[in-house]
Amino acid sequence: MRAITFSNTAPGSILLAPLAPLALLVLLATGILVRSTEAKAAPAVAPLVGQAAPVLVARQFDGGAIELASLRGRIVVLNFWASWCGPCREEMPALDALAREFYDQGVVIVGLSADDRHDRPDALKAARGLNYTLGMLSEATRNDFGAPRVLPLTYVIDREGIVRSVLSANHGAASAAALREAVTAQLARRP
Repeated sequence: MRAITFSNTAPGSILLAPLAPLALLVLLATGILVRSTEAKAAPAVAPLVGQAAPVLVARQFDGGAIELASLRGRIVVLNFWASWCGPCREEMPALDALAREFYDQGVVIVGLSADDRHDRPDALKAARGLNYTLGMLSEATRNDFGAPRVLPLTYVIDREGIVRSVLSANHGAASAAALREAVTAQLARRP
């Protein structure tokens, strides 16, 4: 038997040559070699006080629409929560009380669970008995707020769609007094 030699190749390169197509497939599959022709969407950035509220289109637990833009002319309290979040669960009765007390004055409370889709039953259980608009953030068809970085996170949005207060979990659940103060400050502002 006669050995075949290649004079212009580095030692070991013959053994690696069959792996080249596999390496190319790995690079293509991970997207390293592919450049998308689509413009990349800018990551959602949470709004600050004084900025316009971003677009948000979601579904209520019962299937009804939640479209933030359609609530213009009303004061919106938008609360992001999760079933596993203790401070979130502590806030829910206060949000429910606000919804009942201020509904006739044009205040709408919207609570969106940041639970994963597979945790929907837990979110539904946590929301049982509450009388304000509730749904899943994971089921939103458009969420320009992005994923909340902390929970609970509550935005108070004025009649013109401007964020006027942000209550975050830096100190646990927002108190009923803090929520009430944020809402009554907006009610005092005449349209």
